[in-house]
Amino acid sequence: MSDDAADARPAQTFAEAEDALLSRWPETRLEPSLERIRAFTELLGEPQSSFPVIHLTGTNGKTSTSRIIETLLRALDLRTGRFSSPHLEKMSERISIDGEPLSDDDFVRAFNDVAAYTHLVDADQDHPLSFFETVVGMAYAAFADAPVDVAVVEVGMGGGWDATNVADADVAVVLPVSVDHAQYLGDSPLSIAQEKAGIIKPGCVAVLAEQSDDVTALLLERAAEVGATVVRENVDFGVEHRVPAVGGQMLILQGLRGRYDDVFLPLYGAHQAQNAAVALAAVEAFVGEATLDVELVRAAFAEVTSPGRLEIIRRSPTIVLDAAHNPHGAAAIAEALEDSFSFSPLVGVMGMMGDKDADGVLAAFEPHLSHVVCTQNSTPRSMSAADLGRAASEIFGEDRVSVVPDLASAIDQAATMAESGDDGGYGLGSGAVLVTGSVVTVGEARAMLKGRR
Repeated sequence: MSDDAADARPAQTFAEAEDALLSRWPETRLEPSLERIRAFTELLGEPQSSFPVIHLTGTNGKTSTSRIIETLLRALDLRTGRFSSPHLEKMSERISIDGEPLSDDDFVRAFNDVAAYTHLVDADQDHPLSFFETVVGMAYAAFADAPVDVAVVEVGMGGGWDATNVADADVAVVLPVSVDHAQYLGDSPLSIAQEKAGIIKPGCVAVLAEQSDDVTALLLERAAEVGATVVRENVDFGVEHRVPAVGGQMLILQGLRGRYDDVFLPLYGAHQAQNAAVALAAVEAFVGEATLDVELVRAAFAEVTSPGRLEIIRRSPTIVLDAAHNPHGAAAIAEALEDSFSFSPLVGVMGMMGDKDADGVLAAFEPHLSHVVCTQNSTPRSMSAADLGRAASEIFGEDRVSVVPDLASAIDQAATMAESGDDGGYGLGSGAVLVTGSVVTVGEARAMLKGRR
């Protein structure tokens, strides 16, 4: 370690490490460039080059798909690192090794291992390292130190200039592309796909989920330019059949190397079946020509979890959490609710960020919610409950909208409505609450509700 590194005061606690990271540029403040993260990883000894990478981008589904990939890789006795963002409840969730988030002590150690080098980069660049860039460096260094056999890495936003893209993917996964982060990435799927295509690198295997024709054409053009091999959903792999089941769904998946029958996935909705097919193809592409053992795939998929993604967190009444925060995600969740559940009434609790398409999300949920309680989360970026309530009233009508700024009170009010069945004359016991609109809202609700169980 250099003299500069030795002189730095290390963090003593998780809270100190977290505070130091949060004092940096937030994830919402972007200066599109890989210069800082490249300078950082160079000082760290290029840790991202010491392990193979499965890299994921796309508008929705990255976290669930990466968790499925990770679970299957671990079933193959591979040591995994997984980087995801944003976190649901705790910052350390972003960096997992062997399927588990870093412990508080390990997170502090990972921070201290890189902290001094952040100041060297800050001093040498026009802009300081951001929060996100720093955590990416921490993750790559922790994975190299473990060491892991493979890292499963989600982009934070976009692809080409995302800090994670200093790693060159062996397998690049592009999940469905739609509009989100429009102020940063563009206001059409095609302009967004242009940025996301940047994770497709020379010699990698590009695993493409089903896309619109123009997005597919753009991704194929990128793959041809860099000499990547392409496999496509519904051409080379896909969901052959799915049927809802208790606790999830039963799938028949066509992989790259074979067919996998009677696969139980404990996640709900057609979108999660699609994620499972993409994940399977990504792992097959990673391991090479060998066909995966069907029993191993079944056992691994049965163990998959994805917190905050149509997660039933409480019963009586049933409370479901889902982090949908854009119209594409909301439409998929609405379809999954109809497909897998029969809640009457279904009362929504929604808290969104101010930079999101609230009208689009509300419109996607409107046919499926009997009532929506508009609230807000604790972050400064949150849309106010009053503003969300005004938008909701335009779409739902004022009689189907309540405004309750305090999240805990909003959940309590929605639960009372769902449990009593008094909203629309429904019977007792069949109602449920859906908490949605933002990863932060769902994370805060999850922490509250876990404490009450």
